Amino acid sequence: MAETFNLAVVVDDDPDIALAARLALRGMFERVETLNSPAELLPLLKSESPDAILLDLNFERAKTDGREGIDYLGRIKEIDPDAAVVIITAHGGVSIAVEAIKAGASDFVAKPWSNERLEATVRSAAALRRSRIDARVERGRTSELAHSPETPLLGKSSAMERVRMLIERAAPTDANVLILGENGTGKEIVAREIHRLSRRADKPMISIDLGATSESLFESELFGHVKGAFTGAAGERIGRLKAADASTLFLDEIGNLPLHLQPKLLTALEQRQVLPVGSNKPLPIDVRVIAATNASPDQLADEQRFRQDLLFRLNTIEIELPPLRQRRDDIPVLLDHYLRLYERKYDKPERQLPPAALEALMEHDWPGNVRALRHSAERAVIMAEGERYRTDDFSLPKRGQGGAVVSGANETLNLDQLERQMIERALRMHHFNISLAAGELGLSRGALYRRMEKHGL
Repeated sequence: MAETFNLAVVVDDDPDIALAARLALRGMFERVETLNSPAELLPLLKSESPDAILLDLNFERAKTDGREGIDYLGRIKEIDPDAAVVIITAHGGVSIAVEAIKAGASDFVAKPWSNERLEATVRSAAALRRSRIDARVERGRTSELAHSPETPLLGKSSAMERVRMLIERAAPTDANVLILGENGTGKEIVAREIHRLSRRADKPMISIDLGATSESLFESELFGHVKGAFTGAAGERIGRLKAADASTLFLDEIGNLPLHLQPKLLTALEQRQVLPVGSNKPLPIDVRVIAATNASPDQLADEQRFRQDLLFRLNTIEIELPPLRQRRDDIPVLLDHYLRLYERKYDKPERQLPPAALEALMEHDWPGNVRALRHSAERAVIMAEGERYRTDDFSLPKRGQGGAVVSGANETLNLDQLERQMIERALRMHHFNISLAAGELGLSRGALYRRMEKHGL
């Protein structure tokens, strides 16, 4: 089931446009409010925290330069720095779109839009807001546990010390970085830390999850398009490469980039310019690329899957994040952090973790890595009773010989538990290769990612 959000606010003086947006988004949000003027939005932000805001750029009659919307965008960000604002306009070109994104907008859509494009853009913006808030919370909670007050990376193992050393050396440079690691190891956290310590930290890092982007949208998302470039291209769209101009572009799951688009990305990085779909006018860019993938080095070395010249362009610096099963000494630190975090969040008493429970948690392989441990800790805080946590509070799967999920006469008939077991089985069967596991289960990669997130894998 797709993720839902609480509140979206549409600000447009055209009632037909506002109604169209409300109808398109009502399945994604519990509430969709429409306002005629951004002046109505500012007081609302004092009492509400919208997950997404759609803001028109022009309100005064005969005004088409977008200045009014840009001004209100700045005022919105002053009230709520985490606001996810998607600019909507019928008049903006590439220059005003770039200005809006540099001023803090999450993305840009043109009227008239396709509902599919609008939904994807707004969902991405709302999810980015949620992850941005979560990341800030994490940074605030890790100061006493992490290696230094600044880093959000938890753990004091030698493997994590090496990761921090590589971050510190790579961040001040403009060298491209490739981050390798299984799902849930914290690749995006590393990317954000590199950006935070870089000379580009005053600009927002622009991200795109290539693992959750449909292949038909790859080119438009990366390079942008001009009006009429293809069916449904009712207006111009700025690509993520141009949006990241003078900043950092994070390409998550770069291994999913189709082979036929890899030469175009390589050309853009080598020539420092991007050619939108349907255009013959290249746009200059100054971008530092941080890429991440759960593909193994052997898979990346396969020329039928990934161009080696692009790989060499991306992996000037290579950082490999170890899976949690290879740094078990960090598990007590991680558990202490997340248990205390969720005890505060849910207003629960601080409970002790007995040695027997800790031993069981340290012996677990954690196929979903830190992400899975975090979800398990959250569940334990919610479900625990008494003064101490029990192993059962963490809902670890029962396993037999060889680590297989136990089945037989007493196997659960609970659909959620069965789904989790099947996903774990497919992941293990294919050594946590997401593409192969998704194929085994008859799912798309995006659908498998959503189910993994649901089950804390």
